[in-house]
Amino acid sequence: MTISIENETGTDFPFDYDLLANQVIMYTIEREDFPYEAEINLTLVDDEAIRAINQEYRQIDRATDVLSFPMISYIEAGDFSGLEDEEADNFNPDTGEILLGDIIISVPKVYAQAEEFGHSLKREFAFLIVHSMLHLFGYDHLEPEEAAFMENKQREILNEMNILR
Repeated sequence: MTISIENETGTDFPFDYDLLANQVIMYTIEREDFPYEAEINLTLVDDEAIRAINQEYRQIDRATDVLSFPMISYIEAGDFSGLEDEEADNFNPDTGEILLGDIIISVPKVYAQAEEFGHSLKREFAFLIVHSMLHLFGYDHLEPEEAAFMENKQREILNEMNILR
C-alpha cells in the first residue's frame, strides 16, 4: 500500500495528521473489502489552491473542503469485481498497486468546519478523508438515497474508529 501525503500549506495540526490519514485510509480500505493493494495521494492545500483546482476540473469558481479524483470507473459503487480485467491501465507497472485516486483537502476549511460544526479538527479531517475515500470507491451523493447511504457509511466508519463528534 502506498499512501503519499503532501502538505503544501505548512500549516500544522494539533495531532499527527500523517498517522491519522494513514489509519483512516487503511481502515476504510479494509472495511470496504477493497481487494487490491492501492496507491492513494493526499494533498493538503489552502483555499486559493483548492479553488483553482475546483475551477479547472469542475468549472466551479469557489473554494471547497475536499476534492476527490477517482482513477477507477465502477459499474456499481463498491463493486470491485473485474477491476483487474477492465482496469489494467490503472495498475502501477512497477508496484502492481492499483491507482485508486487523489484526495485534496483544504486545511483552512478543516479549521472552519470543525468550528462551525462544533467538533474537533481531528474529527473533521478524518471525516473529509472517509468522504473522499468513498468517492474513490465510486459512491456519490447526487441523489437523496445515495446521499443517505453515503452519510450512513461515513458515520459508521468514524464511529467504529472512535472518531466522534
